Amino acid sequence: MDILVIGGNRYFGKRLIALLRESGHRITVLNRGSSAAPEGIEQLVADRDDEKALESVLAGRSFDVVVDQVCYTPRQAEIARRVFATRTRRYVMTSTVEVYEYEDSALPVAESALDLATVTVDTGLPWGDPEFLGAHYGEGKRQAEAVFAAGTPFAWASVRVAHVLGGADDFTGRLDHYARRIRAGEPIAVPVVNHPATYIYVEEIAAFLAWAVGAEFTGPVNAHSHGPLTTADICAEIEKLVGGRTVFQGVEVGEVSPFSFARSYGMDNSRAVSLGYSFGHSGDWLAKAVVETIGAEN
Repeated sequence: MDILVIGGNRYFGKRLIALLRESGHRITVLNRGSSAAPEGIEQLVADRDDEKALESVLAGRSFDVVVDQVCYTPRQAEIARRVFATRTRRYVMTSTVEVYEYEDSALPVAESALDLATVTVDTGLPWGDPEFLGAHYGEGKRQAEAVFAAGTPFAWASVRVAHVLGGADDFTGRLDHYARRIRAGEPIAVPVVNHPATYIYVEEIAAFLAWAVGAEFTGPVNAHSHGPLTTADICAEIEKLVGGRTVFQGVEVGEVSPFSFARSYGMDNSRAVSLGYSFGHSGDWLAKAVVETIGAEN
């Protein structure tokens, strides 16, 4: 297939590109040009927020599938819906578990918990402000999904990605946050009631997205490994590696550590399983993920 990947130049995006290439697909990467595409892969350079620039660089081009790794706002979704209207038959948007940011459920959250038809789309918000966008990441993704769900000329799917762990190239610094405190025996701030969450290994989410490229399902699908993890589970593996001592400090208000959650919104992956995907279990990869990410500093 002829596949366009928008963004995807780091972390699980670059793994996705490698998998698609290994499967024999023709890959084109579209980004702003701040980083080069892998050797041998065509690169198109344009700012996705500039509709005219996108139209220009894509003139005369069409693709079997578009994988959009960097659609964060309803404005970007509206531009993509117009620009790719006649340029692809399938569009896969990488979304996030954070679309469920208003959920608090004793049961795993299914895709149907979020009715995209009820999401208010407001392109007038300051989506171009990085600080605003960072503070409204989940809402931006919700509204972007809602734009596509309202109707597209192509088949559209969104992959709601769980919290991703693993890889020496994890740029988030979240596991390092824990490692530093565990080494020093410093308190780790967590909610008084700290809920488990759903996670996925970096290689597994790349494999899932590669699978989604060739699948036929539409609409949203949750993607996560079996086996929710608690903050204690993650810290136990870090402690094994770096020594030190895990000290949790329950806080009622204020900032907490990155993998601790005051509400329960772990996802239900049964739709993906029913569609034919076989997930691994977090217990099989957690230790490896921790070693990959912080092992070099041990």
